[in-house]
Amino acid sequence: MKNYLILFICLMTLTNCQNKKKWKPLFNGKDLNDWVIKIKGHPLGENYKNTFIVEDGAIKVNYKEYDSFNSAFGHIYYKTPFSNYKFRMQYRFTGEQLKGGAGWATRNSGIMVHCEDPKNIGLNQNFPVSIEVQLLGGLDNGERSTGNLCTPGTHVVINNELYTPHCINSSSKTYNGNQWVNVEIEVRNDSIIKHFINGDNVLTYYKPQIGGPVDYNNDLWESKTGTPLKKGFISLQSESHPVEFKNIEILEL
Repeated sequence: MKNYLILFICLMTLTNCQNKKKWKPLFNGKDLNDWVIKIKGHPLGENYKNTFIVEDGAIKVNYKEYDSFNSAFGHIYYKTPFSNYKFRMQYRFTGEQLKGGAGWATRNSGIMVHCEDPKNIGLNQNFPVSIEVQLLGGLDNGERSTGNLCTPGTHVVINNELYTPHCINSSSKTYNGNQWVNVEIEVRNDSIIKHFINGDNVLTYYKPQIGGPVDYNNDLWESKTGTPLKKGFISLQSESHPVEFKNIEILEL
């Protein structure tokens, strides 16, 4: 009887722990109240030309009021920083790229994790210091992976070596057209980050840290080279091609 009681207590404890760890929505499907917008050339909080809108339960990057992109790189940040978590959502590219967008930005967006505080972003800063999970759509000609890694102001360790180039491709398939794609990221503080596309682990790397060129506060960031990235904000990009994000959720670990 005693052994059964111990087993029952253990099972109840495990159940309670599992119940506490639930996926939570970061986006309510109705508005952007929990998000902070920063677009290059415009102050924090200004949704320049309604770049980010909510329609059909999705956050949409919208360029209907633009004449030309004019390097107006934008990011929308969730209001709270995180450290250990799983993040998941669905995304898809739609329509045509805005006039004035760079060739590399066609069907290009990203999820930035371990971002610097949006309050510290410079007025004309292009990208936050962060780890970028790059999202790319196929161009209907050749292969183009998604769930890649780019590193604005950061480095990571791959195959036991410090990786300093700006981007590295994942092993994902190519996704053409306007199909929804599932992306999930597992972030473990400053130890390991994993990218998943439609359930497949397409990229894994280690020890995210400060390092490399930045376009704002260069002296400050250079003085922090090698500092581990333990936590930060999560943001979604606007880079000149319309894109949609939905079912945005987090599981804190």
